[in-house]
Amino acid sequence: MSPHPTAELHGYPGARHQVQRTAAVRLRLDTGHAKSGGRASGAMVAGSQRDRVMAACGTKPGSAEDYPFGDEVAVFKVAGRMFALVPLGPVPGSVSLKCDPGLAADLRGRYAAITPGYHLNKRHWNTVALDGSVPEEEVLELVDHSYDLVAGRPDQSPAEQADHLTGP
Repeated sequence: MSPHPTAELHGYPGARHQVQRTAAVRLRLDTGHAKSGGRASGAMVAGSQRDRVMAACGTKPGSAEDYPFGDEVAVFKVAGRMFALVPLGPVPGSVSLKCDPGLAADLRGRYAAITPGYHLNKRHWNTVALDGSVPEEEVLELVDHSYDLVAGRPDQSPAEQADHLTGP
C-alpha cells in the first residue's frame, strides 16, 4: 500500500474508470514499476521526496487526490480547487504549488530549482524540482502555503474555514 491516501473512488459517475486508473498508479507506487502498457514512464521510489510531498498533500484536511489529466499527474484539491500537481514521471520529479506572487518571485530568485508554474498561471504558481536543492522543510512549508491559499486564509476562524471548505 502506498504511503499516501488516494482519491475517494465511490459515489460519483466514472468511479469504475477511476478505480482502474488508481489501481495502475497503486501498482506503480507499491512495486516501483509502471503497469504494462501504462502511459506513465517513471517509477516512484519508496521514501523519495516526491512520496513525502504527496503524503503531506494527502493529509491536509479536506484534501482529495485526483487524476484529471491522466495517470501521469496526481492533482491534490481542496474544496474542488487545485493546490498541488505532482507529475509521476522519472525521479526526482517536481511539484507545482500555488504561491503568493511576491513570495513566488522571491523564491525563484533564491533557488534555480523553483521556476514559474509549468502550464499554469506563472504569477501564482511555482514548479519546484525535487532534486534536493531546495531544503525539504521549505518544500513542505510551500505545500502548507499553497493549501492555505486555496483552502482559506490562516487568519480565518475555524468556522469561516469550514464554510470555505464545504462551499455553497
